[in-house]
Amino acid sequence: MRIEEIIKSNVAMEDAKKVVLNIMVTQNVIAEKFNEVLKPYDLSGEQYNVLRILRGQKGKAANMCVIQERMIAKNSNTTRLIDKLLLKDLVTREVCPENRRKIEVFITEKGLQLLKELDPKVLENEKIFATNLTEKELIELNTLLEKYRNLI
Repeated sequence: MRIEEIIKSNVAMEDAKKVVLNIMVTQNVIAEKFNEVLKPYDLSGEQYNVLRILRGQKGKAANMCVIQERMIAKNSNTTRLIDKLLLKDLVTREVCPENRRKIEVFITEKGLQLLKELDPKVLENEKIFATNLTEKELIELNTLLEKYRNLI
């Protein structure tokens, strides 16, 4: 469906505006579908992102700065996210023995098991969005999005 139909606009738009609107609408569609996958697990997209970051640490601690710089949504409140994950026993938080001002965060076994259960569902969700595109088109789309994003 064309962006003009989605936003119900009869006004001619410049291509630059259409690209921005298309990206914003597409991001919302992707987020909605992703949230449907996470909803039964009482997990937000940001919480899932934190768990994936911690799993990538392979048992090593991650401090708040490391987590924040790796987040997809850079404006996320990392402390609040960690607090919610603590309440669900998906992470642990400890004071660094060498630097008492530094907080170290670890993923728990429960957190790892949750990700293991979610991995195939997330992968299937990602594949759904790729079904209308060829491998060549996916590569081209990634290249164009990276080029577009790196203008600023």
